[in-house]
Amino acid sequence: MITADLSRPETESERTAAATPDTAAGSKATAALEVLLSRQSQWPLTEPGPADAELDLIFDAALRAPDHGNLRPWRFVTIRGDARGQLGDVLVDLACARSPGEPRSVHAHRRQKAYAAPLVIALGAALSAHPKVPEVEQLLAVGAATMNMLNAIHALGYGGFWSTGPDSYEAQLHDALGFAPNERLLGFLFVGTPKNPGQETARPSRRDHVREWLPPQPAKN
Repeated sequence: MITADLSRPETESERTAAATPDTAAGSKATAALEVLLSRQSQWPLTEPGPADAELDLIFDAALRAPDHGNLRPWRFVTIRGDARGQLGDVLVDLACARSPGEPRSVHAHRRQKAYAAPLVIALGAALSAHPKVPEVEQLLAVGAATMNMLNAIHALGYGGFWSTGPDSYEAQLHDALGFAPNERLLGFLFVGTPKNPGQETARPSRRDHVREWLPPQPAKN
């Protein structure tokens, strides 16, 4: 007789398997959900990064994100190879501009951020004046596309890390990356192979974040 080990918490895979039917479709759903439920941010990242064919799949996943009005606001810029050095120089320039009284050598370490992964993807949103699609929905479409990319990156066996910070909001960096005046830089995805794959991150309890709305009952006479 086999009994469950109640002292050991269920893994994400066990919870997923228990919740899906034992059919071909259920097995496919289980595999897909395991990818979603096992994804977590990875840092630091090293070589190798995605090959070109894999990168195409990552962007194809991004372009499947919800998009109210079919505005297609997604704008992505890839930075890899020697181009990361030039990005690093811009990051040092920005730090120096924020602290003009300090020598450039104080901020030289900022250059290494551009080398934190073999691939860096700048995330941009092309914003349009639209009577039915407010700006926030266009920004959310880019956020949804970014999440699709993170899931695709994980499914392909790589790690991803979404970073923002003060540099993301600097006009100089926006211009250096070639974004148009109506395009907004929303941060960066760092993509590569996890250097030190960590243990599964504990997820918050659903009960702290989910509730069911029950409409108020009419008062009885």
